[in-house]
Amino acid sequence: MSETRVGEPDARTAHQDLHSEHGALRGEHPGRSRNPVIKVADLAWLEFEKPDLARAEVFARDFGFGIAARSERALWLRGTFAGSPCMVIRRGRTSRFIGPAFRAAERADLDRLARATGTSVRDADVPGGGKVVDLLDPSGFPVRVVHCGEELPALPEQQPLLLNFGTEHRRTNVAQRPPREPSRIQRLGHVVLETRVFGRALEWYLDTLGMIVSDFLFLDGQRDRGPTMAFVRCDLGSVPADHHTLAMHLGPGTGYVHSAYQVTDLDSLAAGGEYLKERGYQRSWGIGRHIQGSQLFDYWRDPDRLMVEHFADGDLFSCDVEPGWAPMSTSGLAQWGPVATRDFLGASPSPQRVRDVIQALRGDNEMDPARLFGLLRTARS
Repeated sequence: MSETRVGEPDARTAHQDLHSEHGALRGEHPGRSRNPVIKVADLAWLEFEKPDLARAEVFARDFGFGIAARSERALWLRGTFAGSPCMVIRRGRTSRFIGPAFRAAERADLDRLARATGTSVRDADVPGGGKVVDLLDPSGFPVRVVHCGEELPALPEQQPLLLNFGTEHRRTNVAQRPPREPSRIQRLGHVVLETRVFGRALEWYLDTLGMIVSDFLFLDGQRDRGPTMAFVRCDLGSVPADHHTLAMHLGPGTGYVHSAYQVTDLDSLAAGGEYLKERGYQRSWGIGRHIQGSQLFDYWRDPDRLMVEHFADGDLFSCDVEPGWAPMSTSGLAQWGPVATRDFLGASPSPQRVRDVIQALRGDNEMDPARLFGLLRTARS
């Protein structure tokens, strides 16, 4: 039996073998459109409905949002950075995700988009005013592209702690005491969606909104059938953008998975998590560091069980970085941290999940038994 000794150049740990990123094989998806209609600049906000806006506001403040505007029928939430709000919660009969709104780089992009899609430009219902085009993606999510009038001004920041590293001593004669307070959200980072029509939905976001793929994931043994998850960023040319603004994965259901909001640093993330725990909220998974995107993460459930994430220190890519390719696996979700929970993975069976599987296997979509069993194996890998 041959033996590979530690220190040899070709030594590979199990972690490296499983999670190392590779480029595309010949003929695989390039991860971008040759001639998109427009190129969106960022996520603007996410839209939700909830029956109890007062309860939603309590959690929002505990999680670290500021309040941009409120009325009897809507609550607009914001981060500390200047720009548009992060989220709007409208009064509705149930707690549910409606869809994302993306920010157009220029006002003229809305006219171009409206002409290409047979829609129209209308006034946007947003603090400060603006214009919007309403679309529907192949999964059935309402998608808005907006150009806002007035930007919200910046708010005071939660300052990063001064750290000592090895022989670099930047803090002396002063103790380190991060305050026990909510993590102060800076901005909206990304949203993750599940869809039964992954391929069609991905092409729509690349062709219509000009987004580009940072990383593809594929099911073990099924790479020849194409990817089943994509981490997608905005194409800002030479200006670096978040590793992913949108992530989508194939699944038996169609819906919201989670959304992520940037905070200052690891101490802000951790101390804010302690604050949430003391108030009885449920942590879904964390704290750890992801592989695709590299960000520090901490996932929580709001009172209606919608998942939201605090994150810090994410990757930024310019347009010339090509997509990475890696196998999907549960252990491939993090470089370090606790094992991914069943709650985070959505692995606990429920009547709705069973109905989703049955409908997916019977419907005209990209789910079939091989894909389903591949996803189940992934959840256990």
